[in-house]
Amino acid sequence: MKLVFAGGEHGPVTLTDGITVVGTAADAGILLSQPGIAPRHAQIERHGARVQLQPCADPVRLNGRPVRDAIVLKAGDTLEFADVRCRAVNTAAEAELEDSSTRMRATVPRYVLRGVSGPTFGRSFGVGGEMVFGRQADCDVCIPINEISRRHARVRPANGGVLVEDLDSANGSYINGKRIRSGLLHPGEELALDTVRFMLLVPGAEAVSAAAPAEPARRRGNGMRWMISAVIVSGLAAAAAHFAGLF
Repeated sequence: MKLVFAGGEHGPVTLTDGITVVGTAADAGILLSQPGIAPRHAQIERHGARVQLQPCADPVRLNGRPVRDAIVLKAGDTLEFADVRCRAVNTAAEAELEDSSTRMRATVPRYVLRGVSGPTFGRSFGVGGEMVFGRQADCDVCIPINEISRRHARVRPANGGVLVEDLDSANGSYINGKRIRSGLLHPGEELALDTVRFMLLVPGAEAVSAAAPAEPARRRGNGMRWMISAVIVSGLAAAAAHFAGLF
């Protein structure tokens, strides 16, 4: 990943592994002398494909929004250090790698957590590996409400379900209403992070279970039609006998 400065305040900077300091300090990796820039205004830390922005002074904005905590930086993001604006873009090698990876077939996750309350209601999250739920923007599933801790809980697939680990959250994690430090969530059971609730599903199983009642319903419908027919026939027979007696 590299940073490209829109106003030409600095040449393009390729972010390498380690920490790159942004500021007016002489040893800053990205030296900016514009008004409003602090000696150590921000630092950008890269480890492999993960790039994280850590503000050290105000203002720092990501995609137009103020940033005061560490946040993950992605290609396409726009950064502002005071009045200096730049854009994060992939290098040519990264762009080629990303393009080839998009042609790979996506695998179906073993489990899905479906939101049944709060801001995640109706949304589904595939659990294909380890995931962190929390209020912090760099969590795998961000739930931006005050009742959720910055890093609230961690989940990962396991034999028979999903292993849930509470990350010392203030308001707790619950399986079927019972507060847990860690526990196994089985398909059909409910996970609650404070009042934000999820149901664990197995992809494909829900459709089968939804279709299963159709056959008994048809049998009940057929049985009702036979009962109505029998009543009508009996009524007609009784009426015929009544009129036959009159004559």
